[in-house]
Amino acid sequence: MSEFFSENTFSFLKELAAHNNRDWFNDNKPRYERDVREPALSFIRAMGPELTRFAPHFVAVDKKVGGSLMRIHRDVRFSKNKMPYKTNIGIQFRHELGKDIHAPGFYLHIEAHEVFVGAGIWHPDSDTLKKIRTYIDAHPTRWEDGCDDAGFAKAYALAGDSLIRAPKGYAPDHPMIDDLKRKDFIGIAPLMPELLLQDDLVGLISSYFETATPFMQQLCRAVGVQY
Repeated sequence: MSEFFSENTFSFLKELAAHNNRDWFNDNKPRYERDVREPALSFIRAMGPELTRFAPHFVAVDKKVGGSLMRIHRDVRFSKNKMPYKTNIGIQFRHELGKDIHAPGFYLHIEAHEVFVGAGIWHPDSDTLKKIRTYIDAHPTRWEDGCDDAGFAKAYALAGDSLIRAPKGYAPDHPMIDDLKRKDFIGIAPLMPELLLQDDLVGLISSYFETATPFMQQLCRAVGVQY
C-alpha cells in the first residue's frame, strides 16, 4: 500500500471528470486536499533526496502554489474547452534554472485511466529550440547516444509535435532530419495506474527518471545548463 496515493485519489479524479464544475469541486474540496494535494506534496518532498542523488540540479518544491505540483485550475481564456479543472495530477521537477530559462525537466502524470512518466522539454521557446537543433546538427553522435541508450529506449518513446517540412537552414535530406523537425523533445514512459499504489513509489519513479539520464544529459548540454 502506497504511503502517498490511494484508491480515493483515483476515485476523486474519476468523479471530477464526470462533474467538472465549480459547485461540485467546492463541495468536494476537502477530498481534493486529503486525497490529491496532500499526498502529492508528500510525494514531492520524498523525491527531493532522490533527485539530489542522480540529478542534483533538478528541484522538488512542495509548495501548494508555484512549486512542483501543477495547478488544478485550467487556463480557459483562450481555449474552446471551458471546463474549469484539470482531471489529472501533474507533478514537475524542473531544472533549478527553469524559472529563468526553458530547461529540461522530469514529469509525473496521474489520471484516472492513464499514468505516465516524462523527461525532457515540452514546447521550448524559439531560442531554446534553436539551441537544441544546433546541438543535434553539431553533435549527432552524442545526441543519438542519448536517445538510443538501451535503458532509455526500452522504457521511453519520444513524443510530441514535429514540423512537416525541414526547419529553416536545414536540408530535407539531413541525416538527423527527423530529430531536427521536432518541436518537443520529451520521452514518455507509460505506467499501469495500479503501480501508483505500491509500497516503494519513490523508488519506482526515481528509477524511471534516472533511466532517462543519458537523454537528459544531452538536452542539458544542448541548452547550456548543468545536469
